[in-house]
Amino acid sequence: MNAAPTAASAERSGTAGPPLPIIAVTMGDGAGVGPEVIVPALLHPDTLRCCRPVVIGDAQRLRQAADILGISADIVAVDGPADAEFTSRRINVVDLGLLPADLPWGTHSAAAGDAAYHYIRVAAQLALSGEVHAICTAPLNKEALHAAGHLYPGHTELLAHLTGVDEVSMMLSTPKVKVIHVTTHLGLIDAVNRIEPGLVERTVRRGHEAMVRAGVDAPVIGVCGINPHAGENGLFGYGEEEAKIVPALEAVHNDGIDARGPIPADTAFFLAGRGDYDLIVAMYHDQGHGPVKVLGIETGVNLTVGLPVIRTSVDHGTAFDIAGTGRAEAGSMVEALRQAAEMSSASAAR
Repeated sequence: MNAAPTAASAERSGTAGPPLPIIAVTMGDGAGVGPEVIVPALLHPDTLRCCRPVVIGDAQRLRQAADILGISADIVAVDGPADAEFTSRRINVVDLGLLPADLPWGTHSAAAGDAAYHYIRVAAQLALSGEVHAICTAPLNKEALHAAGHLYPGHTELLAHLTGVDEVSMMLSTPKVKVIHVTTHLGLIDAVNRIEPGLVERTVRRGHEAMVRAGVDAPVIGVCGINPHAGENGLFGYGEEEAKIVPALEAVHNDGIDARGPIPADTAFFLAGRGDYDLIVAMYHDQGHGPVKVLGIETGVNLTVGLPVIRTSVDHGTAFDIAGTGRAEAGSMVEALRQAAEMSSASAAR
């Protein structure tokens, strides 16, 4: 396994306790804002207190981003996490050297899409070998990814494929509410058809495990219905709640998981916002994403649960319209790194 933190990193973290978790930070699409949010986020004091980040990306592009931002940083290429040193102003990079030096900012590029794929591929390998405890991803661009021949809907599906996992769940986390999704990137009709008791049960269990890992010993989970008013005793829909959700809740109750529902989605998010629930289970993409973007998009984090390691991501895209201008905000990346550390396999083992 990797060496313990250096004296400097222990001093930065404010503790002489167990080694901080090692987080693989993938650079995302190099033509987007990923490099510009990574540089300040990795130098942020909150990051240095909670983890040991190692970028999987292109050192040259990070240096370009630092110049744009006017930030002085020692960006150092390393062979792997075990070779990283954690000292003030240093950013460690497993440098794949895939991007052309003159790659324009803010434009779709197959080269950037291919590089983004390989950053994820290497991070997945490091996770499977136990060299990192979590993965934190800067945004990629699906159009660029597809132009490079990597036909995945996004990070979630790509990481599932690379780690050999059949099924994962998307979780969105904000200071006010956390949401896990039963279905995500499907049309609404397809999503309703896909929902069945086994999938609902597995999603609830993954959410419960993630919350326990994050330090909530007995999470209270609110489970949304599918129809308006959760069907209102058969007045809306065709009994989907009774057929698809209730059996799943009965199964998890047998194992002591406190999952309550089916609850009308509008009620569930109101109650979660005031603190009645630790986690909400949404049945489909917009049922969960809409409230989250109202309640906390500025500090929102996207998590993938069910992988061999936790994966977190900023809750924004590549922002090509401002890439290369130095205007991107790094707050979501700082929060994504914090939550990656909090929910990582290293933290769970402590």
